[in-house]
Amino acid sequence: MDFALLLSAFERTHRERGWPRQRLLHECLRAAIRGGQLAPGTRLAATRVLAVELGLARNTVLYAYEQLASEGFVLPDRRGTVVAGSAGVPVVSSVSGGHDGLSRRARHLRGVAGQDVNAALVFPADAMGAFAPGVPALDEFPLAQWRRMLDRAWRALTPRQLNYGDPAGEPQLRMAIAEHLRAARGVVCDAGQVFITDGTQSSLDVCLRAFADQGDTLWIEHPGYGGALAAGRGAGLQVAGIAVDMDGIAPTDDDWRDTPPRLIYTTPSHQYPTGSVLSPARRMALLERARAVGALIIEDDYDSEFRHGGPPLAAMQGLVADAPVVYLGTFSKTMFPALRIAFIVVPAALAGAFAQMQAQGAARGRVAEQLALADFLRSGLFARHVRRMRRLYCQRRDALGEALQRHACGGAAIHGGTAGMHLALRFHDRAWDDLALSRSAAQDGFVALALSAHGTGEGAGWNGFLLGYAQVPAENMDGLARRLGGLLPA
Repeated sequence: MDFALLLSAFERTHRERGWPRQRLLHECLRAAIRGGQLAPGTRLAATRVLAVELGLARNTVLYAYEQLASEGFVLPDRRGTVVAGSAGVPVVSSVSGGHDGLSRRARHLRGVAGQDVNAALVFPADAMGAFAPGVPALDEFPLAQWRRMLDRAWRALTPRQLNYGDPAGEPQLRMAIAEHLRAARGVVCDAGQVFITDGTQSSLDVCLRAFADQGDTLWIEHPGYGGALAAGRGAGLQVAGIAVDMDGIAPTDDDWRDTPPRLIYTTPSHQYPTGSVLSPARRMALLERARAVGALIIEDDYDSEFRHGGPPLAAMQGLVADAPVVYLGTFSKTMFPALRIAFIVVPAALAGAFAQMQAQGAARGRVAEQLALADFLRSGLFARHVRRMRRLYCQRRDALGEALQRHACGGAAIHGGTAGMHLALRFHDRAWDDLALSRSAAQDGFVALALSAHGTGEGAGWNGFLLGYAQVPAENMDGLARRLGGLLPA
C-alpha cells in the first residue's frame, strides 16, 4: 500500500480539524484498518522505513503505532507490527460467538502477553529457579525476629484497629518510611506525602489514574519493565518507549518535541532490565526538561538499597527543590515478596488531592503487618538486614560474573553489575534468538528471561538474558553458568 498517498488523501479530507501530524497518522491508519484497506494480518512498515517514506520524525510513527496497539487494532511481535483480527480487535477463541467477556483492551493485553516467552515463565514460590529475577535470598531473612514483631503487633491491637484502616496506610508506618527515606535515600518528604500500597504494580496503577487522563502520553524505558507498559495501556495512555543506553533513559530533542509526556516512568538506580544507572547529568537534564513541559517523573527505586560500587546514589526526588517526581518503593526486594507492602511519595503540593482520591478506593487493612514493619524499620533491624544482604549479593554477583566469563562470554557481554539483584548478559550477535534460548533454559530447569521480550516498541536493541542472582548460592554459580553457556550457539 502507498502510505504516502493514503496519508495525503486523509490529510486533505480532514485539514480543517487542525490535528498534529502524529494524531493525523494515527487516525489515518485506524481508518484504513476499519475500512479494510489494511486487512487483518497485514504487516505494517517498520517505523524507521515509514518515517522516511512520509517525511516524518520516527517518534511520530511510534506514537501512531503505540496508540493503535493500545486500542487493539494492531499487535506487536518480534518482526514488527501486524494488523489485528476483524473489527480492530485481536482474534480470540470463545464459546460465545467470538466474545469471551473481556474488554477490547483486556483482550489486547492478553494477546501481547501470549507472545511474550517471559510471560509464560511463572514459577511457584517453592520451585524458584535460578536465575529468577527480583527474588531475594529468602532463606537469609531474619524470620524469627519478624515473627516476634508480628506477635507484638497483634497483641497490641485494639478492637478499634480491627476495623477498616486508614486508606493512606498506618500513620506509624508512614512516619517510619519517611524517616528511613530521608536518611538512606535523600528523599525530601514528611509522613503526609507517604501512601501505602500492596505492591509496585498497584502503585503504578494508582499513579497513572491520579496524574494522567486517558490519551495523555506516558514515556517508559525501552527496553523496560513490562508492568509499566501494561499499566499505561490499561489506563488508556499513549505509551512511548524511550531508548536506554549505558547511562540510562536517553530521550532526544525529537522525543521532547514530537511526543511531550505527561508522565515519565524510569528506574534510575538500576534500570530494569539492562542494569544501567542513570548518570548524574542525565538525572538533572530529565528533571529540568520534565519541569519545562509540565511532566511528572515516576521514579521507581525498586532495588536501590543494593549498590555494590559504593554508597547508594541519592534519589532523583531529592536532587532539586520541589522536584516533579513521584517516588515509588517496595519492601518485596529488601524483605520478602509475600509481605505485599509498597509505598508512594507524592509531591507536597499534590498530597492533599491524592489523599482524597485514595480515600475513595484504596485497600484498607493489614494493620498488624504495617505496625510490625514500622517497628522493624525503627529498631534498626531493617538497616542491619539490608547491609548483610548487600554484602551477600555482592559475593553472589561476583561469583556469577566470574562464572559467566569462564563459560558464557564468548559471544556476550555482562552489563549492570554495579547495583541491584540481576545482571544482563547481552549477546553480540543479534541473530541469536534469545526467546528460543530462554525456552531451552526453562526446559533445562532454570530461568533465563529474554532481554528482547522486555522491549516496549520496535527495535529494542538488547538481545540476551536477564539473570537474577540474589537467591542463588555462590557455590552453585559455576555449574549453572556452564549449563547456560552450553545453550549458546558455538
